[in-house]
Amino acid sequence: MHVRWRAGYPSPMSHDYDYLIIGGGMTADTAAKGIRERDRDGTIGILGEESTAPFPRPALSKKLWTDDEFSEDDAALHTVEETGAELHLGARADTIDRDAKIVTTSTGDSYGYGKLLLATGGHPRQIPTLPPSDRVIYYRTLDHYHRLRVAVAGSPHVAVVGGGYIGTEIAAALVQNGATVTLVHPDDVLGSPTFPKVIATEIDTMFADAGVTVHGGAKVEGGTSSPQGVTLDLSDGTRVTADHVVVGLGIEPAGVLARRSGLQTSDDGGIVVDERLTTADPSVLAAGDVAQYPDRILGRRRVEHVDNANEMGAAAGRILAGSDETYDHTPYFYSDLFDAWYEAVGTLDASLETVVVEKKDGGKIVYYLDDAEVVGVLLWKVADGLDAAREVLAAHAVPESFDDLV
Repeated sequence: MHVRWRAGYPSPMSHDYDYLIIGGGMTADTAAKGIRERDRDGTIGILGEESTAPFPRPALSKKLWTDDEFSEDDAALHTVEETGAELHLGARADTIDRDAKIVTTSTGDSYGYGKLLLATGGHPRQIPTLPPSDRVIYYRTLDHYHRLRVAVAGSPHVAVVGGGYIGTEIAAALVQNGATVTLVHPDDVLGSPTFPKVIATEIDTMFADAGVTVHGGAKVEGGTSSPQGVTLDLSDGTRVTADHVVVGLGIEPAGVLARRSGLQTSDDGGIVVDERLTTADPSVLAAGDVAQYPDRILGRRRVEHVDNANEMGAAAGRILAGSDETYDHTPYFYSDLFDAWYEAVGTLDASLETVVVEKKDGGKIVYYLDDAEVVGVLLWKVADGLDAAREVLAAHAVPESFDDLV
């Protein structure tokens, strides 16, 4: 391949690694550490599109905002210090030559590999008529956190778009840090696509009581931003004006590179792997948000949560370095909202039949039923129930009684 570059730009460089990881998130960190569990000396390269080292994304919408004694240093993953991996940041991987085992980036640099891990994660889902700007953030990275921290110091009005995990977490974080917050979401009750009515109503009330203006039943159809602020045009005819806008509408899995390289991708853009996290190419694995894998309990799926990123990344690293294991972990996910919190396993879809079990301490356990089995378990303010919840899911049945299962 011949790469052209213009005078005044750095000449392309070539690098070779025993293990190359594309993606600079938490999966890359745990994969590098997984490699080191089995191979202390093999060279590791991490190629990240973002400008910062791997960092735990949950802290960006949770603890860095809600715990004054918790700092970025406390959250740091120390990937390089603990593994000796070399970071190459701020460049996009453009092509994979699987025959030559070479990855080429947007800057023209090339990276040879013995084994390759695709941990490309995803990119924030965007509103076509509301492009990112100095005042519009599609929230995902440490750089985004830094920008928002500076903005919040002035106690601004922030419009948060999205009623899912990121939208609710960042809205809660911002209002607790002095911002005036308007939360725009498309549902009648905040959280109603995910939670049964009793919990969705509690969440909606909790945000209103905290001072958040909850604007339900509307989507953003367009907007304009200027140095003075942002104006959002909503589907219900309302116009919202704010100093800043933060959008949290989930991610689009970054599987385009794999697809262009001839690897199988799923309908939603994930990278298809087997129980050993391996693609059709035995030298190429995928893990984290982007990987569609066969869960031993729940079947083939793609999971966008930190427990999966950590556990799958570590397993992928060990497999890259010669382990004969399979990935047999069924991940959980969680969220913290003001004084409330929850953990869950499986599918949370309020359109399914649900059974709510009240606990004496005020917590709730919600079972989501699809046909003749439980497909999801929500632990609302309930601790130490994840293993029992997995056992319920693994039974692939509806129990005769839901009392005392978890």
